[in-house]
Amino acid sequence: MNSKIAVFTGTRAEYGLLFWLLKDIKNDPELDLQLLVSGTHLSPEFGNTFQQIEADGFQIDEKVEMLLSSDSAVGTVKSMGLGIIGFSDALSRLNPDLLIVLGDRFEALAIAQTALIMQIPILHIHGGEITEGAFDDSIRHAITKLSYLHATSTDESRQRVIQLGESPDRVKNVGAIGLEYLNRLTLLTLEELSLTLDFKIKKPFFVVTYHAATNGEKNAIESFSALLGAINQFPSYQVILTYPNADEGGREIIKKIEQYVQMNPLRVIAIPSLGQLRYLSLISQSSAVIGNSSSGIIEVPAYDVPTVNIGSRQKGRLAAKSVINVAPITAEIIEGITVAIARGYKEEGEVVYHPYGDGDVSKKIIKMIKSLKYNPSKVFYNINFKEVK
Repeated sequence: MNSKIAVFTGTRAEYGLLFWLLKDIKNDPELDLQLLVSGTHLSPEFGNTFQQIEADGFQIDEKVEMLLSSDSAVGTVKSMGLGIIGFSDALSRLNPDLLIVLGDRFEALAIAQTALIMQIPILHIHGGEITEGAFDDSIRHAITKLSYLHATSTDESRQRVIQLGESPDRVKNVGAIGLEYLNRLTLLTLEELSLTLDFKIKKPFFVVTYHAATNGEKNAIESFSALLGAINQFPSYQVILTYPNADEGGREIIKKIEQYVQMNPLRVIAIPSLGQLRYLSLISQSSAVIGNSSSGIIEVPAYDVPTVNIGSRQKGRLAAKSVINVAPITAEIIEGITVAIARGYKEEGEVVYHPYGDGDVSKKIIKMIKSLKYNPSKVFYNINFKEVK
């Protein structure tokens, strides 16, 4: 009998990272893919991206509505509660042998809690990383403790998961799953991108994604306004803006994006969801990627493109030299962009080291899936260390 593998996705970015793994599970004769879709995928406000999932040839087995039209912390917590109610029913119907969850979103925490209580083993992807500027950091570590198998992106992350008490034989460094595209995707040309976006893309241009930092940073609109003020100092560059996540403060950023596009219709375009093919095709040909998305740290450097990383949201995450860290202040962002477009972060001809693997990830995760021997009585793994006084 085939193993039933449920995969959860709640956002466009997460789905993009999971795409090739979904393909490979679907095509494996020993596995049955079950796809559970929730979060912004089901929201018209964020582009109804479940339609892209279906257009890619995947069957959605369960849709769970959970996202309130709210921009507050209370709204986020209530959305989690709705998610848990829906996920319990969905997982009861699916009855999977394993649930795959990626990352650190509140939607992922909700389904991980549900699966733990229902004694469904979880394989967690991208655990053990540090992002001090968002409460996602705590969520990620919480999901680690709720999970049974762990596919990390670096050796450093693997060691951190083990430090959290997970047995080393259940923690594998497979590399960053988003880099699977390096070996398996044919990117679009600028002409093809212009047609699909109905906007003439021409070099030079920036790709910009900015999310509200949820942990200790100043007002998101102030920070985003500083970013827009900096971009205004580079009027010869086109700007492709993508929408933020459905976090507290995200909807205010969307309003600011729409206002900025209206003020600069010939130079700026905003897209709620580019999808992975268009996004990677754009970043690979951009002069720089600007904002505070994890993709700027993990995927962008693999295309030999600089990242101007703003603020604290990704603080603590392992990064290549091509990632230029700046404060959310207009003058610092201008300086960072200047260094980026001049390639001033490296010596001439230098190849920048990328720490997240070679992109050969899906087959390693499938090997982990097939090796699963689940014991719900998970034992805390104690590292040998001297007594801390």
